[in-house]
Amino acid sequence: MPVKVKELSAIQIKRLCEPGKYAVGGVSGLMLRITKTGSKGWVLRTSISGRRVDAGLGGYPDISLSDAREKARQFKEKVAAGIDPLAERKEAKAQLAKKSSLVTFEQAALNCHSVKQQEFKNHKHAKQWITTLSNYVIPLIGDRPIADITTTECLEVLKPVWSDKPETASRVRQRMATVFDYALAANIRTAPNPAAWKGCLEPLLPSIAKIKKQKGAQHQPALHYSDIPPLYKDLQARPNISAAALRSLILTGCRSGEVRLAEWDEFNFTDQVWCIPHTRMKAGKDHLVPLSDQACEIIQSMPHMLDSPYVFTSNRGNPLSDATLARLIKVMHEQSNKNANGGYLDTISNRIATPHGMRSSFKEWARAQPGFADEISELQLAHVSTDATRAAYARDSLLEQRRELMLLWEKHCEGS
Repeated sequence: MPVKVKELSAIQIKRLCEPGKYAVGGVSGLMLRITKTGSKGWVLRTSISGRRVDAGLGGYPDISLSDAREKARQFKEKVAAGIDPLAERKEAKAQLAKKSSLVTFEQAALNCHSVKQQEFKNHKHAKQWITTLSNYVIPLIGDRPIADITTTECLEVLKPVWSDKPETASRVRQRMATVFDYALAANIRTAPNPAAWKGCLEPLLPSIAKIKKQKGAQHQPALHYSDIPPLYKDLQARPNISAAALRSLILTGCRSGEVRLAEWDEFNFTDQVWCIPHTRMKAGKDHLVPLSDQACEIIQSMPHMLDSPYVFTSNRGNPLSDATLARLIKVMHEQSNKNANGGYLDTISNRIATPHGMRSSFKEWARAQPGFADEISELQLAHVSTDATRAAYARDSLLEQRRELMLLWEKHCEGS
């Protein structure tokens, strides 16, 4: 009569560390195998159709002792019913491999994107995510089976942009890695993530942070604040929507996208406050913007298109593009040069100023204003980067102090 093996407890299993095979009891033939490297796994020694086999049941501690015993019982029940669990497992793997071989990187990317869309702040960010892959990855490996793509192929995608466009390259890699993680979770890939940074690409590519440091910070071209009044006067003489949008951007210190995507219901003209919802803010927080009389007048003078929620629109009711505002400054610069007025150049980089650069102009001007703590302009710019700024956000956003600062800024812009 076979000797019944004493049932080991979970604590006893945890304490086992010497290499070998240990019968754990509870189910005849169930053992814990410990390799020379210290890894542990469950093995069931049994017979299938008269042949002795050692069937793996998974690793420990991912598979607990109780789960291993249950899996062993189920395995034996199948054998007793005339089913070969090993052949069944082999067939399942073959079917999975066949399924995986039919799913390309492009298909996996689109499926992944449809799942992740709800995480994005807005439609623009969702579109940017898949556009990055469409521009840099899909043309090279989009038709390759997601299950077969290697780190070598990922490197071929990344190397051409890694040094020239480090910020873009970093986003490309992260989004590729997300697609491969999706494929692993969806069981259409079994090999490790070939676009992972740690333990994969890190030894093969230089650090993005060090590349950016060597290149130096690439600031957006900006005017010195003393050059803002001529630009603002030039804008006042242009009766078009893009000029009005740029004037609003300058008077509020807001980002281009915040202004261009502004909607009518965000404005309280009675209190002269603009509330930008958190979904459109870089910091992910609702942002209150004090409005001067002139800022209110600019916004209220815009044509209110019935079928569009936006304040600054194209002829079709769509929001203005970022390129529209940048192009306006370029046209103004060229005309100013023709009139021998010097144009609108960043004196450090000798490049034409950009809409985003107007925020830098405001910040430099604000630093020169006595009686205004740095947190006031930081809050106006929606920079939540210091403990003091966060504390101000938690209190009242220093709205009235910011209103006072922006009134002075408006006077400066008008040259008064």
